[in-house]
Amino acid sequence: MAALSAWFWNERFWLPHNVTWADLADPAPGVEYPKAGHLLSALPLALGIFAFRILFERFIASACARSLHIQGDVGRRAQPNTVLEKVFTSITKNPDSRHLDGLSKQLDWDVRKVQRWFRHRRNQDKPSTHTKFCESMWRFTFYLCIFTYGIRFLWQSPWMWDTRHCWYNYPYQVLTPGLYHYYVTELAFYWSLMFSQFTDIKRKDFLIMLIHHLATVSLISFSYANNMLRVGSLVMCIHDTSDFLLEAAKLANYAKSQRLCDFLFIVFSVVFFITRLVIYPIWILNTTLFESWLIIGPYPSWWLFNSLLLVLQVLHIIWSYLIARIAIKAMLRGKVCNDVRSDIESSSEEESEAPKASAHHAKGENGTNGHCAAAKSRSQNHSSW
Repeated sequence: MAALSAWFWNERFWLPHNVTWADLADPAPGVEYPKAGHLLSALPLALGIFAFRILFERFIASACARSLHIQGDVGRRAQPNTVLEKVFTSITKNPDSRHLDGLSKQLDWDVRKVQRWFRHRRNQDKPSTHTKFCESMWRFTFYLCIFTYGIRFLWQSPWMWDTRHCWYNYPYQVLTPGLYHYYVTELAFYWSLMFSQFTDIKRKDFLIMLIHHLATVSLISFSYANNMLRVGSLVMCIHDTSDFLLEAAKLANYAKSQRLCDFLFIVFSVVFFITRLVIYPIWILNTTLFESWLIIGPYPSWWLFNSLLLVLQVLHIIWSYLIARIAIKAMLRGKVCNDVRSDIESSSEEESEAPKASAHHAKGENGTNGHCAAAKSRSQNHSSW
């Protein structure tokens, strides 16, 4: 085990040339440098955030939803049937004509009755607008609070105004309480999202968001371990900038306030494009790739850190494409109702029914007005790296 630890924490990988762990182990009195062990405190904090989220959604967000007359959808439930339930859970949720004919003969039911049963059964598993409102309100609250904290903290930090300060005197940069709390809180939140993603509303971009959360946790942990907290705090703040706007647009959507939803989505789109496609590459990637090269020079973990940042930029481009597609549809159809980025709850098996349904219904999947088949996004998140 000691050999594995020594291999993993190899100084020549983690630190610049001529710097050792021993140089960072004994700082001057009153001075503290980041240590990998500090990251463990994020795990119990993540559980605390997850528990607080449950209470927040149950008592605060739910009360807000009721005040806006957003009630839990009470749909028609499928009648209990052992044979059809087994097919639904183990074979297919959307049977083709061959399966429908076989089940019709087996149960002595009309084919339309079998179709109706599967439609009601699928609808049972869809989350209500109330549930989606509560989830979005939690994310909106966290993103807004952490963005406000980050801006207030960074406004007083020299590296906010001159990114070269991210690398001056590196890696002998003091860990301040404000920077520690900012980092550990963000890390704990994304750990909590990793836990809750398997219980949250099902979305089509589950895999993309899982990769995103893994990249986020990896980047935050990695940059903390080798004391790249200054540039890391800038990255986190950039991502937090647009995420709360997205959740606000979703809240307006669920509350059936279409004009407010459209306005917030447009603001979100503009902020997202500017921060993720302009500021991030010009401000962040410029300092991590070029300014750091001139000031401290490259070393193995430097290459890995920048590779992860470039992976994140690829995700930004994917999401920007999806958002641009929504914006174009909105201009053509006159409404912004939905966002394919992350709030599409229907499974891939259900998609085949969507074109048919959209031809007959003017209402969106979430019970709000609109024409798009894809539902509103996250974000998701996201802030995130």
